[in-house]
Amino acid sequence: MDPLSELLSLLRPHRAISSRFDAGGEWSIQFGGQHKHIKSYVILSGECWLAVDGVENVMRLEQGDCFVLPSARPFRLASDLALPSVAASAVFSEARGGGVATVGEGGSFSLLVSRFAVDGKHADILLGLLPPVVHLLKKSDQVLLRWSVERLMQELREKKPGGDLIAQDLAHMMLVQALRVNLAESFSEGTGWFFALADKQLGLAITAMHADPARRWTLRDLAIQAGMSRSVFALRFKDVAGETPMQYLTRWRMLLACDRLAHAGDPVSVIAETLGYESESAFSAAFRRFIGCSPRQYCRSVNEDRPR
Repeated sequence: MDPLSELLSLLRPHRAISSRFDAGGEWSIQFGGQHKHIKSYVILSGECWLAVDGVENVMRLEQGDCFVLPSARPFRLASDLALPSVAASAVFSEARGGGVATVGEGGSFSLLVSRFAVDGKHADILLGLLPPVVHLLKKSDQVLLRWSVERLMQELREKKPGGDLIAQDLAHMMLVQALRVNLAESFSEGTGWFFALADKQLGLAITAMHADPARRWTLRDLAIQAGMSRSVFALRFKDVAGETPMQYLTRWRMLLACDRLAHAGDPVSVIAETLGYESESAFSAAFRRFIGCSPRQYCRSVNEDRPR
């Protein structure tokens, strides 16, 4: 499985919700932090501004534009960003399962929105590896995302047998498609895992780590995978990814461990071996450093959080 697919599989998207927004006149809506949620949008008609917390540039969006917000950052949608904002909870409270949220008399701006939850105690860490906003510019990509959102709304609205499963699969597909398009584009600036994966040479090293996380990787081994000298690779990886190759390898191993502890039920000793640790104690020490508790404490906290 490729690195992007692996990361998204750990997020385990579920509980898809879709609705439509219709606005008239002047308006501005403030969305709070979307904790453990990912949202996809398609502009059906009109224009608006998008401002995401922590992102320097605001975006002007128009009919046909599609964008995805994989992070949990607060954001604003508005006809004019100078206007005072209304909380999204007051607008969308009744627009669930294919419903319509209306501001004013509607008619001048409309969009489709799909929101789905992601799973895991450390979903925020995984979401933090993704870009804060993904804007699809090509018409072919927009058509695919729009079809997915419209089909998702149809499934949620009609509630046919198997509709919940189809809705979840559609939501997952929308996210994968949007991120895949972004990876294919050229990034000139930015720091983080997604930028490193988008870099052709660094991406080869990341793919190698994901393909064999149990291997005793050395800096030299990874530099060879990337087709770079050891010193140049180490410097470039740190500059782009924001951490050293070995720090990233440990991070990925611990995220895999969290998922297996929560869902596979494997003994700690087995997980330690499959992730390249010579002993359970060495694995447990690394796990505690990264996660902040022992593997067994983590299992107990996961079980306590599960609905009864």
